[in-house]
Amino acid sequence: MRIISGALRSKKLFTPKDDTKIRPTSDRAREAVFNIITAKLNTPFSDLSVLDIFSGTGALGLEAASRGAKSITFVDIDLELTQKNAKLCGFNNLSFIKKDATKLSPAQMPYDLVFLDAPYNQGLTTPTLNALIKGNYLKPKTLIIAETAKAEALDIPSLLKLIDERIYGAARFSFLTPTGENHEKTF
Repeated sequence: MRIISGALRSKKLFTPKDDTKIRPTSDRAREAVFNIITAKLNTPFSDLSVLDIFSGTGALGLEAASRGAKSITFVDIDLELTQKNAKLCGFNNLSFIKKDATKLSPAQMPYDLVFLDAPYNQGLTTPTLNALIKGNYLKPKTLIIAETAKAEALDIPSLLKLIDERIYGAARFSFLTPTGENHEKTF
């Protein structure tokens, strides 16, 4: 597993020894997702605050950091591998929250881009989306990319809307943004 693009392009990251706990997003899928974000985003990465939930290896957030994101916050109940990779990369704009993502405390600030990669088929994505809404983690134009198993049901909260969806191998990526009459579409 490696960083795809940006300042640390091709930098190899540590991977889990036991893949039953952490299932990293494949390089191919991560590259495709970032290509979609880059093609559709109206804001340069340098202006984005990024939230990487269920961070695991930290690859999604570190990819955003390599592309120049303003700040990245990682959330997971076990941050050991995320922090090991963060140290390897040497970025200084990173923060870490060791917490159950379904029980987030109120946000210190809202985010522009959210990666949500919960363990597959455990029913954690929808409760986490609700926690993001309740905790004020989202701006009117926040883009959320939720990765689930291809066949996993996703109940999208009414305050969010699905704007795109892609399938790569066993993974489905749902692109979501807040709803509302005053909210402009990100894509």
